[in-house]
Amino acid sequence: MDNNVNENRWGVLYCPKGGKRKVAAMWQKVQCALDERGVQYDFVQSENTESVERLMRMLINNGYRTIVIVGGDSALNDAVNCLMEAGEEVRSRIVLGVIPNGLMNDFARFWKIREGEVGRAVDWLVRRRARKIDLGCIRYTDAGGAKCRRYFLNCVNIGLTADMMDLRRRTHRLLGSRTLSFVVSSVLMLFHRLEYFVHLRMNGVEVRRKVMTVCIGNAYGYGQTPNAVPYNGLLDVSVVYHPEVAQLVAGVWLLLTGRFLNHRSVHPYRTREVEVAAAKHAKVGVDGRMMPTPTGPYTVGVVQEVVNFIIPD
Repeated sequence: MDNNVNENRWGVLYCPKGGKRKVAAMWQKVQCALDERGVQYDFVQSENTESVERLMRMLINNGYRTIVIVGGDSALNDAVNCLMEAGEEVRSRIVLGVIPNGLMNDFARFWKIREGEVGRAVDWLVRRRARKIDLGCIRYTDAGGAKCRRYFLNCVNIGLTADMMDLRRRTHRLLGSRTLSFVVSSVLMLFHRLEYFVHLRMNGVEVRRKVMTVCIGNAYGYGQTPNAVPYNGLLDVSVVYHPEVAQLVAGVWLLLTGRFLNHRSVHPYRTREVEVAAAKHAKVGVDGRMMPTPTGPYTVGVVQEVVNFIIPD
């Protein structure tokens, strides 16, 4: 790639999923949509999740002003973390876009960018209507004692939901089918821990008790923070206490129908920062991907208006 890339030329990072036929078919759709609209672009394809950050850094370093991720929430997460590493001056020149193609596409769904509607997504990208968006940021200490941070677009999950996402990803890799992996992972969850002791501090309020799950959302949070928006400088937090079985079934229904906050076991908050003083044995997921469980307390905050993102009309 030329280090002096034409600023109108896009860098397209394709993060495939599924079998070889699906990979080829999806890229053909994207390629046709780009070619039909006369877009100039260079294309790179990730071999696995580990290669996304390497390829994103390559696109940034080669001077692309428009970088489009054909992937899901985890791929977008890698992309924004690379942008944050690049520094403000470089980041301010780059506009990020997405064509949803992941196991989870919640951040794209927030903007009404639907998976499968490739032509429509490309039309929006061509119009290049960009706005600065917020990122959440989790700051923690790893097992080696190093101070770390990870940015996120959608949410941080602590507890049961993180467990479920981890199981779903592992069963999806094994079984291939989204529906089958969801069913199998749901059954396996019956044998998992359903309660975790947490100690949270936010807005002068302390929560010290056993909970099922905590979702800290910059956007939808997979339905658990449905009122969160990535442009108000605030995070929405849903703390879910352990309901009875009948309430649990009702909670799933409310989650699927977009009324999750109506459930009596869900306690919502809105804040700039959450201090997680303790979360014993609770796994942590960031934008649908598991992260190393932090050692000791950690904080989750928000960084305002730091990434240029292409949104629909």
